[in-house]
Amino acid sequence: MTARTVLVVDDSLVARMLTRHLIETARPGWTVVEATCGEDALALVAGAAPDCILLDVNMPGIGGLEAARRLREVAPLVPVALLTANIQDAIRQRAGELGVGFMSKPAAQAELVAFLDGVAA
Repeated sequence: MTARTVLVVDDSLVARMLTRHLIETARPGWTVVEATCGEDALALVAGAAPDCILLDVNMPGIGGLEAARRLREVAPLVPVALLTANIQDAIRQRAGELGVGFMSKPAAQAELVAFLDGVAA
């Protein structure tokens, strides 16, 4: 399996650490790049060229939904999923409208691996 780069965007250090651990356990050798807000994610996409992006919804500055919308404009082929504790139907619906995946936080290993498998395909 080819090594990939995953961008994890979350203002919570603990959430980023947990997500990183799950990714590194499931996909040793993959690179995990972290950002704490949507602004940083947009800047990193230009330089890091991630193979996929996991976004929290509630963050200071540009939140996950707006970041997903903007990421779709600059990197339309990069798989994006919301990884959030905000599981309201309106958030799920907006994710669907943007063409991004949705996972509730904390991430279930099987659900996260399924997303990563789609990236690796």
